[in-house]
Amino acid sequence: MDAQTTYRQRDQLIVLDVRQPHEWRAGRIEGAHHIPLTQLPRRLRELDRHTPIVVVCRSGHRSRAAATLLRALGFDAHNLDGGVNAWTAAGLPFTVPGGHPGQIA
Repeated sequence: MDAQTTYRQRDQLIVLDVRQPHEWRAGRIEGAHHIPLTQLPRRLRELDRHTPIVVVCRSGHRSRAAATLLRALGFDAHNLDGGVNAWTAAGLPFTVPGGHPGQIA
């Protein structure tokens, strides 16, 4: 799924960020849920199986793997094409707590 579509539909889906904690602290999509890829298999209960999920990482590689795993487990999961690189290139909000601009780590 592309960044603009994800942004427009963000109230109807879960944005799942699978980046590492230091990446998450540097900047994030507001309202995203953070579960690092390595923790995803044991934290599946945190996700709503009835809500579409868009998985995001920096460039789309890790999130593609996570979306594939989630689909295999019965979730309606999609990869954010281009990751947060594409999100920020589209000029969409990417912040740290407090609303200040974030950085891609």
